[in-house]
Amino acid sequence: MPRFDVDGLALHADVAGSGPPLVLLHGFTGAADTWAGLTADLAEDYTVIAPDLVGHGRSDAPAGVERYRMPRAASDLVALVRRLGHDRAAWLGYSLGGRTALQVVAQHPDAVEALVLEGASPGIADPEERAARVRNDEAMADRIERDGVEAFVDTWEQVPLFATQLSLPAETRAAIRATRTANTTTGLANSLRGMGAGAQDPLQDRVGAIDVPTLLVAGELDTKYVEIARDMARTMPDATMHAIEGAGHAAHLERPEAFRRPLLEFLRRAYPGARAAARA
Repeated sequence: MPRFDVDGLALHADVAGSGPPLVLLHGFTGAADTWAGLTADLAEDYTVIAPDLVGHGRSDAPAGVERYRMPRAASDLVALVRRLGHDRAAWLGYSLGGRTALQVVAQHPDAVEALVLEGASPGIADPEERAARVRNDEAMADRIERDGVEAFVDTWEQVPLFATQLSLPAETRAAIRATRTANTTTGLANSLRGMGAGAQDPLQDRVGAIDVPTLLVAGELDTKYVEIARDMARTMPDATMHAIEGAGHAAHLERPEAFRRPLLEFLRRAYPGARAAARA
């Protein structure tokens, strides 16, 4: 099992391929497995590093919340990538992973060569809305600890954000559920408390300073995140926005080929000379 010690925290990471490094960050309740359909393709041209975020999958799930705080989680991921021999990488993050990737580039700009954000936001700017989200996430964390992961996943799968995933093949839905239910109560609860959108300091005022090549992706049916992506694209100096037709929040799962094409084209430009150009 590929687990790497980062200042006393064991982080699991799947590493495959060769070439320019590309870090893939999954969403809440996910794991490195979430990217399995994409990793094999990307590994033909890139060194793909897919970690399980703290509290998820096969990574450690500390009992205390401090290791889950976004600034620490971002620093731990940068340390992991550097331990694997890469000072800079392209970072692709989905949902929670997208907010984490934004934290990385805001906090460690020297570690980011290019950025891809899917269904991601820069956090919650309004203080009252952010406080309400903290209360909601705390209540959800309490329910996870009280009722267990499987009962939580039963509820989580009914969130309107994931309604479009009902059209996925049964075996795909089963694999997503298996990844979700393999998590621990402590890991998911503390992830909400430390890495939730309310707990993270908003990054809206730092987005405009992100000058690395950036691709902002959202499923066209995920209208909230389409607007967020468009707003960020207008602010960033080197960003493009791409809406994936017929997809919801998890475009890389719902329309994998439609997600792959703009991703490979973007990476070709971000990493001149990579072989992906010929296959995009």
